[in-house]
Amino acid sequence: MPMFLQQCASLFTFSASSPSFRTQISVKSTVFCCLSPSPASPERRSSQRNEIRLGLPSKGRMAADTLDLLEKCQLSVRQVNPRQYVADIPQLSNMEVWFQRPKDIVRKLLSGDLDLGIVGLDTVTEYGQGNDDLVIAHDALEYGECRLSLAIPKYGVFESVSSLKDLAQMPQWTVERPLRVATGFTYLGTKFMNENGLKNVTFSTADGALEAAPAMGIADAILDLVSSGTTLRENNLKEIEGGVVLESQAVLVASRKSLIQRKGALDATREILERLEAHRRANVQCKVSANVRGSSAEEVAEQVLSQPSLSGLRGPTVSPVFCKRNGIVAADYYDIVICVPNKELDNSILQLREIGGTEILVSSLTYIFEEETPRWNELLSKLGIKAKDAHASGGL
Repeated sequence: MPMFLQQCASLFTFSASSPSFRTQISVKSTVFCCLSPSPASPERRSSQRNEIRLGLPSKGRMAADTLDLLEKCQLSVRQVNPRQYVADIPQLSNMEVWFQRPKDIVRKLLSGDLDLGIVGLDTVTEYGQGNDDLVIAHDALEYGECRLSLAIPKYGVFESVSSLKDLAQMPQWTVERPLRVATGFTYLGTKFMNENGLKNVTFSTADGALEAAPAMGIADAILDLVSSGTTLRENNLKEIEGGVVLESQAVLVASRKSLIQRKGALDATREILERLEAHRRANVQCKVSANVRGSSAEEVAEQVLSQPSLSGLRGPTVSPVFCKRNGIVAADYYDIVICVPNKELDNSILQLREIGGTEILVSSLTYIFEEETPRWNELLSKLGIKAKDAHASGGL
């Protein structure tokens, strides 16, 4: 940040006294003051840059799973120095990747310092607090699954409590002695309690090791993220019916303002969405090809379609396999290609053999692109943009 020097005249006055004399000394001196320009507003900072910024989690399982997903979508993040917080994605021009704490990703989306981010829905909801500028572009990236849930001790006054209704009806909670809940989700916790009629509740902010709070007497209950529930059980805590505040997983979130105003942001978002959706669809399918004896493509196609697991996405692709026998080129076999759900692979192999299939090849898929990506159209609808307008301008 540039600094400016300004010459400042100052008058310093010193007073001294003793029983024999009293004097006052005035000294005029010149000092140089360092002045910094006032920081730019978020709107100004955002408008001054041309790069599109994507925020990714910097640590933990969410960070590793996010990088893994992007790599599988052929959007590998290139980080020259692992100690640096900035990287890029070579396949996406003008895209900067910034590694941040999940809650800071949400905050920086709101301040205009980031345009896109991948975080848990719980983080978006807690720190976004319903801000209209946050738009969920993809709500199910299929990792980081957990639930924000209320948990209470299995013992003592809570032993017979099995539901949120039971908890609310306990006579112990008064204005003077409210239900004490330890959590890192005070916004969602307060909203949830108000919506469910629990009035005498206080929250204490805490991060990590919340399971110990009831045993230590710090809190009566906790509100925390739960995956398997093993940690709760090992600490003599239990979830209760109606106590789930939010089901969460990783999502792609964007700044509405950035998508509408920043050049290239909408195009980049579309490419990310296209790849995410095409990979998600391909991830549960495999490509199977086999040679099947037959007298015509139609005959082979009929045999294939007679089997319940061999219908493919729309049907088989059937091509002649030319062989030379006794100097004559003929098509005694036909190569069929279909897409098969991974969970149906074994059945598909058996059914191919039943119709005479041989030389069966199985390969994984990277992408299956659809005619249109539904989530792209949903995003345009959220932004109030017509699809034809987005296509005409190459984004916005």
